[in-house]
Amino acid sequence: MLSRTRSAAVFGIDAALIDVEVHVASGGNGDIRIVGLPDTAIRESRARVEAAIRNSGFEVPYRRITISLAPANVRKEGSSFDLPIAVGILASTGVIRSTDTETLLIGELALDGELRPVRGALSVAMLARDAGVGRLVVPADNGAEAALADAVDVYALKSLGEVVEHLNGTRRAEAWRGDRGLPEAPPGSDDFAEIRGQTHAKRAVEVAVAGGHNILLVGSPGSGKTMLARRIPTIIPPMTLQERLETTRVHSVAGMLAPGEGLIGRRPFRAPHHTVSEAGLVGGGAFPRPGEASLAHNGVLFLDELPEFRRHVLEVLRQPIEERRVTIARAQMSLSFPAAFVLVAAMNPCPCAYRGDERRECTCTPGQVQRYMSRISGPLLDRIDIQVTVPAPSYSDMAGSGPSERSGAIRDRVVRARALQSERFGANGARTNAGMSTRELQEHCALNAACGRIMEHAVRRLCLSARGYTRVLKVARTIADLADSKVIEPAHLSEAVRFRAVETE
Repeated sequence: MLSRTRSAAVFGIDAALIDVEVHVASGGNGDIRIVGLPDTAIRESRARVEAAIRNSGFEVPYRRITISLAPANVRKEGSSFDLPIAVGILASTGVIRSTDTETLLIGELALDGELRPVRGALSVAMLARDAGVGRLVVPADNGAEAALADAVDVYALKSLGEVVEHLNGTRRAEAWRGDRGLPEAPPGSDDFAEIRGQTHAKRAVEVAVAGGHNILLVGSPGSGKTMLARRIPTIIPPMTLQERLETTRVHSVAGMLAPGEGLIGRRPFRAPHHTVSEAGLVGGGAFPRPGEASLAHNGVLFLDELPEFRRHVLEVLRQPIEERRVTIARAQMSLSFPAAFVLVAAMNPCPCAYRGDERRECTCTPGQVQRYMSRISGPLLDRIDIQVTVPAPSYSDMAGSGPSERSGAIRDRVVRARALQSERFGANGARTNAGMSTRELQEHCALNAACGRIMEHAVRRLCLSARGYTRVLKVARTIADLADSKVIEPAHLSEAVRFRAVETE
């Protein structure tokens, strides 16, 4: 007897419909065979499915069972096909009276028949919505995220027995209702008021966050570089619904959502160790997974001790910084992951870490300094919009008891600047100044005669490339937005140029 059910496979952050066909022959020796390019996890599902069916009170026929995952020329991986395979076997033996193509099934089965969560439930739900499949059955722990896709009835069930009762109509489950109006997650307990002094560095961080610009902090140990970076989440503006859905989708595919977690409410802050591999940073593997760059989508990617990262690992960041996406090509597929993050990097000025420090003498030779700095390639450094020196704090800074501006006040300015950018670019344009296209740059970053002279001098003095030139303009546009100015004034451009001056040291 033949039965058909529908499921889905996740490729990158997208999903594709998979037809699961089960044929139970009239004879055989109880062998279960799965065809259609399954991976090891799917081939092992034969044992899980058989045990789950028996422990749920049903029988597996002692016959030859053939399971086909179509289309057959596409590799499938993961344990999410356990449930549709089990339902197909039960439908072929008459336990489930009928199956239909309007219900899509995903879920891993425990040996006792319990449904365990799987990766990518939100992507599968969005596929069901776009394909016109009206119903989706998922494990209970995937219900909150799957229900974020509108126009789909999501049934979050706990066991194979509940799925059988639901499909037979003996006990219909209620459709899960997702909540897209969740309140914004609190920004955290850290505060910029805890950082004494460092007025220039604080201003640079504010500009970077307001315009979505990448920033490099250079300073000796204890100057406050990491402290500044760790407090960036307290001044980042709240996420839009679209950003929350995008971020949740990436984390769902990566298996990073906690059981029962729905919409992510806080912008991600990822800080990988300098021993991270290429695949760990930008994604990869036989079946590519998102890396740290994609997990930081719509948030911050913090690379502390930048020169300690292996150079070839840092080089793979060039594409995502420029295109805000990571593309991974394999022999059988090419996948793309979103990676629109703000890069925040920190480093010492030299191997001994005290070059330019007025308190301690640098012991490095010019050759040692050159080799240290050469760990970061020029093309990568050119893609970092803001590069500032963070000096060692003085005694008066550390001992000062006067008031320091709190994160809330800085965040208010950042939110206003982001609102101006959103109004300027509209729904189909860049989200921030850092993402401006060439056309948008020409339209919104025109320079008057005085600004033109400043820029001409800066190009000669700093040896700016064409990319460096446009990035200075984008930073100047952000500074003008923070000042609520419709045009870029000489003061705005001069400040933007100073944020690149560390290159000349």
